[in-house]
Amino acid sequence: MPLDPVTNAVYESKAAEWTAARVGKDISAATRLVGRLSTEVGDSTARPMLDLGCGPGYLTAALPDGSIGLDPARAMLDLLAHRVPATLGVQGEAGALPFQTGSLGGAIAASVYVHIDRPALPMVLHELHRTLEIGAPIELVMFGGDQDLTPLDEGDFPGRSYSLWPPEHLLDVVVGAGFEIEHHNTQPSLSWPTITIGARRARSLADTVGPDMRLLVCGLNPSLHSADLGVGFGRGGNRFWPAALAAGLVTLDRDAPHALAQHGIGMTDLVKRATPRADALTRSEYETGLTRLRHLCEWLEPQTVCMVGLAGWRAAANRKAVAGWQPEQLGSTPVYVMPSTSGLNAHSQLGDLTDHLRNAVEGR
Repeated sequence: MPLDPVTNAVYESKAAEWTAARVGKDISAATRLVGRLSTEVGDSTARPMLDLGCGPGYLTAALPDGSIGLDPARAMLDLLAHRVPATLGVQGEAGALPFQTGSLGGAIAASVYVHIDRPALPMVLHELHRTLEIGAPIELVMFGGDQDLTPLDEGDFPGRSYSLWPPEHLLDVVVGAGFEIEHHNTQPSLSWPTITIGARRARSLADTVGPDMRLLVCGLNPSLHSADLGVGFGRGGNRFWPAALAAGLVTLDRDAPHALAQHGIGMTDLVKRATPRADALTRSEYETGLTRLRHLCEWLEPQTVCMVGLAGWRAAANRKAVAGWQPEQLGSTPVYVMPSTSGLNAHSQLGDLTDHLRNAVEGR
């Protein structure tokens, strides 16, 4: 997801003026991130930290040696090289990070995702989740309010576009992206309230969701195998992907981002916590997960939600539910429930599961 080109042009042309106007910039987000490294498990501190939207390097300078600064504006990276010469500066976009899976030990994104349109943020956070090792801390700084990406003609550097978030909505999106919230705070400021979020990359799956979904597939919760593989229903014996291919929902096996981008098929989980067995989940997790799922549907308005597995829907919404269309809706979105695609479910054959997915995507 590229930065709005008009906003990026402002930063390219006004980099020196922007830097001069922000001498004494608040770097508390960076110091919080560094402070949380001491509680890491494993060798995260051996992996580089990432400063997303690093600008001239105000926050990068407070990060450990070997950190990386990424910014789409070349002019900002030139300033970074003077301020923190030992730091690797990378020109790139938040939605297409040029780093290997699990290669980063932590990240800070201070007032950078504010320039991403709100419906695009889940996939931008999906990309961040991919590049971080399990347990890696992140610090986010966002702005409170309620607007999709909108250009502003006022202020000292007019022409930039901003998204503003209700705090609880933003927290839902961060959780859906596979992060565990550790702290969050909203403080008033001169322009918009400032939202700070500290979280860790969970051993979980990140949602692949966005606007214009014709089907949102919802699993119960990720298995540890799927979480480590990075794709839902990832175990070889699971028949979801063979059924989805046979039904014509997707054209690539076990590629959720492709399914969303090319076919409008989104994926999420009722509960984000990965477990060896579903019976490790609690009623509270089901209830919280159903609330998050409802909020997601009210926001992005998929044409249909398909819950994979009767057990999850029965536990969360209707203990007497049977496969097929449900009387309950999530917002204005109809719900279809199908049997589990696990290889352990001997009662449903591949052809039956294919028919269920075809029914769900074709609608009532």
